[in-house]
Amino acid sequence: MRVTALAGGIGGARFLRGVLAALPDADVTVIGNTGDDITLHGLRICPDLDTVMYTLGGGISAERGWGREDESFVVAEELAAYGVGPAWFGLGDRDLATHLVRTEMLDAGYPLSDVVRALCERWQPGVRLLPMTDDRVETHVVIADDDGQRAVHFQEWWLRLRAAVPAQAIVPLRAETAKPAPGVLDAIGEADVVLLPPSNPVVSIGTILAVPGVRDAVRETAAPVVGVSPIIGGAAVRGMADACLTAIGVETSAQAVGVHYGGRGRAAVPSAAADAAAPAGLLDGWLVDTVDAGAVVPGATVLARPLLMTDLAATVAIVRSALEVAGV
Repeated sequence: MRVTALAGGIGGARFLRGVLAALPDADVTVIGNTGDDITLHGLRICPDLDTVMYTLGGGISAERGWGREDESFVVAEELAAYGVGPAWFGLGDRDLATHLVRTEMLDAGYPLSDVVRALCERWQPGVRLLPMTDDRVETHVVIADDDGQRAVHFQEWWLRLRAAVPAQAIVPLRAETAKPAPGVLDAIGEADVVLLPPSNPVVSIGTILAVPGVRDAVRETAAPVVGVSPIIGGAAVRGMADACLTAIGVETSAQAVGVHYGGRGRAAVPSAAADAAAPAGLLDGWLVDTVDAGAVVPGATVLARPLLMTDLAATVAIVRSALEVAGV
């Protein structure tokens, strides 16, 4: 089975661990969000790609869900002693090696997709990990505070401000001129099932879909497309997805996020007219938690199952439920 998943960081990576356990013989491709990428101290940092790589490769910090296990922060402490920031970004010593290798390769002219492939040679994550694009795309957030209206990098809004300053707009800079990385569109078009894990629908999945061609590829794939809700009982499972949803005018609910993605409506279209019908959205199936069992997404089948990824067994059950609603 060929599985393609669009994924952000922690939630997506943990879900993917369940995909590999549930489908050990599957050919899995992961299209990772690069809108969170940032340059600090001259180093190019790709938080979501690294979180997927470390999680599936066995190097992630189980306690934090990001960064390396058995990490130290000596370099960060020395930078702070020199008064060099930002102090709000946790740059670990082991993690630093990854950023050094990545930056050296990028500076030498290698595209990001080649760099990711090289880094994965060490970690062997068990999936083909692709950046959504080789072009530089960064998500910025427009805010208004005591310093007036300004744009800050998403990482600053998320980590330093803890999304406490309301976002007036969330903008994936240069996404509109980016091109999908090699293999991205083929992975979607040739899949047997496409999965949208419980990643942030605005700044993770939404940013991937903002790259021209990606949303259309998901809409047009012959494979069933199933999403897993990151919202349970009106609250984000992890992080501050509610602040991101509010910024784009979407209610923090499993139903609202499903409607935001939109149903493809294939089940409701007579077979003779299916090819001529314009798909309205992305989803054939939407998996919600049992507390959200009443959710309705026009054009998509909604299935309610427990969605808390408390351990690997629970995550495997969620993946199997997603495959059930996909009919594969």
